[in-house]
Amino acid sequence: MSADQHAIIDIVQLRTQFGRTIIHDQLSMQVFRGEIFSIVGGSGSGKTVLMRQMLGLEKPRRGTVKVFGEHIHEPKEHHIERLRQRSGMLFQHGALYSALTVIENIMQPLREIGHFPEDVIEDVAYLKLHMAGIGFQHAKKMPSDLSGGMIKRTALARAIALDPELLFLDEPTAGLDPDSSESFVSLIQSLQQQMNLTVVMVTHDLDTLFALSDRIGVIADKKMIAVGSALEVSQVQHPFIETYFGGGRGQRAIEVLRHPANLETEAHHGK
Repeated sequence: MSADQHAIIDIVQLRTQFGRTIIHDQLSMQVFRGEIFSIVGGSGSGKTVLMRQMLGLEKPRRGTVKVFGEHIHEPKEHHIERLRQRSGMLFQHGALYSALTVIENIMQPLREIGHFPEDVIEDVAYLKLHMAGIGFQHAKKMPSDLSGGMIKRTALARAIALDPELLFLDEPTAGLDPDSSESFVSLIQSLQQQMNLTVVMVTHDLDTLFALSDRIGVIADKKMIAVGSALEVSQVQHPFIETYFGGGRGQRAIEVLRHPANLETEAHHGK
């Protein structure tokens, strides 16, 4: 990403502390318009906490978090309200309302705004259902009747209900089998291009990481120790990075990035 691109999210010298436990210290990062920025880090490194701070759900001890050019933790209620209308969130386990049907879950963010008549809300919800690849025959089902993949798709349809500019994904493919995971990654790619979304994603899954990310930010030692493409980040010398990318899957994916022609040759010979 070039330095002159517009930063949708700008975090400067963030410090996150719970009691005596320091999670982040002097963490800085930027997310640029139109990119998919992925955050990785070890257990307890504060990946999801960082995402919650970008959403205004948690306040850091020190530092600034600017989203769409506004300091979202300043005591101005309209900052958070405006952010919630311009962003969507896919929670790790879907977080659907268990007492609402699929279509009612998707309608919920539109109802909360309170600006639209009910028939318009329903039409928009059915459009998002279609965009998420869910057949209309599933609209009246309850979340308890859905597979893991369908829960994820319903939650994604709800996350894009307000046509957001910014989409947050927390472990989007966690719990999905390989086929469902691949299908869901393709859906995210398609929606990101269709809706011109800027995406911030937390994931531990290497396949999802390599398939979706424009840039990757690595949290370790309470800071963002590396930011760049998968290939750039994987070459940084740090124990966490060497362990994370050093396994078989990571090395195969890196090899494809280094020598994409080899993959094409293998695919040709495999026919």
